Amino acid sequence: MLEDKSPQLTPISKLGEFGLIKHLTENFPVVQESTQLSIGDDAAVIDAGDKKVVLSTDMLAEGVHFNLGYVPLKHLGYKAVVVNLSDIAAMNATPTQVLVSVAVSNRFPVEALEEIYAGIALACSRYQVDLIGGDTTSSNAGLVISITAVGLQAEDKIVKRSGAKANDLLVVTGDLGGAYLGLQILEREHSVYLANPDMQPEMEGYDYILERQLKPEARTDIRKKLEELDIVPTSMIDVSDGLASEILHLSDQSKVGFHLYEEKIPLDSTMIATAEELNLNPAMAALNGGEDYELLFTIAPSDFDKIKNHPDFTIIGHATEHASGNYLVARGSNQLIPLTAQGWDAFLNGE
Repeated sequence: MLEDKSPQLTPISKLGEFGLIKHLTENFPVVQESTQLSIGDDAAVIDAGDKKVVLSTDMLAEGVHFNLGYVPLKHLGYKAVVVNLSDIAAMNATPTQVLVSVAVSNRFPVEALEEIYAGIALACSRYQVDLIGGDTTSSNAGLVISITAVGLQAEDKIVKRSGAKANDLLVVTGDLGGAYLGLQILEREHSVYLANPDMQPEMEGYDYILERQLKPEARTDIRKKLEELDIVPTSMIDVSDGLASEILHLSDQSKVGFHLYEEKIPLDSTMIATAEELNLNPAMAALNGGEDYELLFTIAPSDFDKIKNHPDFTIIGHATEHASGNYLVARGSNQLIPLTAQGWDAFLNGE
């Protein structure tokens, strides 16, 4: 009789809730001075000193936000942390701590949770944040990860969505649309696999956009770069639901309109080539795709010379009076096309 050499997986019930928490979190070092008390008590303790505490929380649900048919668990843990740190970066603050809660069904062994927490640990190390608590519970609806991120910043340097003024310049970091195109490739190859499991996925040449989808990065570096340029944005938001949606959020909160120039939207060459391959408009993918986790912000016109030639920033438009509305200025023709939010909405897209 052949010996079964497959690894023996550990049922979560063997450890229990508190044993599981201890097992998954015992190797998370404390690196932030503000962390006074971490995991193990009824609550964590943070000493904010003379700075303000910035908090954000986000939830990722299996079948809504991710598909385990092609998303590795370690990447999922990493991404779950990053998308929350991006919200802290969008306040011009420094992320310092995270709390992680996981709801998991009994089809997941302990080893699967270890993979998720390995990704979480990698993100904590990469961004120098402390894991200070959370919760675990059972689930009848697959895997759910909820993360709360904590950050610190001086009150006068916190940037909200509500400070833009007419004539301010609209600026974005990095390039856009890559994460959406990466998702299209993953979905395409997954469909091919389901139809014929013997078919090998065709992933060559798509490395950049696949990484943008599976292992995004939070632009926590931007706070320091803006500080070095002596620029404090008048408003800011991260690009999680698509460029158009985020512009409309800034418009609503700041009570201004915007003109966005299509020809100025920064697009990566791999993203453009993949969009053309899939018969998609690259600019529309950037406008409506989401999950790029770049930062979109406004600056005073007087800061133009400080930022105009910086490789991390692209000026893509400007603010107008609120009554003027929000428009995309079409490439070449200067035709004004009303901006509409067609990006990700968890309730609309989850139906």
